[in-house]
Amino acid sequence: MRLVQRREATVVIVTIGVVIYFAIRTSTFYSVANLITMAQYTSSIAIIGSGEVLLLVLAEIDLSAGQMYLTAPWIVYLLWADGVPIGWAIVVSLACSVVVGLINGFVTVWLGVPSLIVTLGTNYALFGLVLVESNAIQQNMPGTTGEFGILFGVGSWSVGLWALGIGVVIWVLLKQTRFGTHVTATGGNTLAAAEAGIPVRRVKVWCFMIIAVAAGMSGILDSIRIASLNPGNSGLDIVLPGIVAAVIGGTALTGGRGTVLGTLIGAIFLGVLEDGFNLIGVSANWFFLVEGVVILLAMAVNTQLGSLAARTRR
Repeated sequence: MRLVQRREATVVIVTIGVVIYFAIRTSTFYSVANLITMAQYTSSIAIIGSGEVLLLVLAEIDLSAGQMYLTAPWIVYLLWADGVPIGWAIVVSLACSVVVGLINGFVTVWLGVPSLIVTLGTNYALFGLVLVESNAIQQNMPGTTGEFGILFGVGSWSVGLWALGIGVVIWVLLKQTRFGTHVTATGGNTLAAAEAGIPVRRVKVWCFMIIAVAAGMSGILDSIRIASLNPGNSGLDIVLPGIVAAVIGGTALTGGRGTVLGTLIGAIFLGVLEDGFNLIGVSANWFFLVEGVVILLAMAVNTQLGSLAARTRR
């Protein structure tokens, strides 16, 4: 009964299976260099996915998180180019992320526009802003040297540790605080939550701000690690893997249920899958095919497990 009620069980079993498979197929899978590569690849998926869990529990979504991932480091670069110290530039960039999340939340909650449409529009608005300010020219990211660079992404495990830390913070918010209880209650039944005195509008706006800050921080970390900024990306192919990780991990798109732990494991699964395909020489095109099939299977399994868990509790 406990296994059925743990929504992370499916992705844990599948992840263990693919790890064993690739470990048998190639001897380099467990090398330190390869583990570092996987940690760096999965970090942004894990951070964005963890933030998306809060909104998915509310039956909302943020497609602009991917472009916030790309916009935040550009704000850091532009401020640094104007003479602002790199540390303060990061602080201002994250503050701008808060403002973007606030706008998304305000338009969604008070104007009644679906979050899918709101954040899609914000995604393209931020994309255009980056293109205008950068003149579509790639730049080198500052802050990549010394102890600062090691702490904020250049260190082999620093990005992975940041992802783990942010994931833990969001898990605590969702599972160990009154705010998390309000999020779950609002996602389960908004009308009942409002009648119980929960400020449902404020809860949703806060969740939009949290995912914006998480995505912005993830983008800053990866840009410092890579040491470059590329304006030619709309952001959607960055945010979608995070949403996929959340869905695979057991978060329901219909709201009311979400798991940060499952999202982190789902991000690891995606990283292992793509890395394993590369190591054994399989075309990267197969990764997207497998990813699509996994999404469908995960949704089907999670739906059935939800029904089975309900019957088991009865």
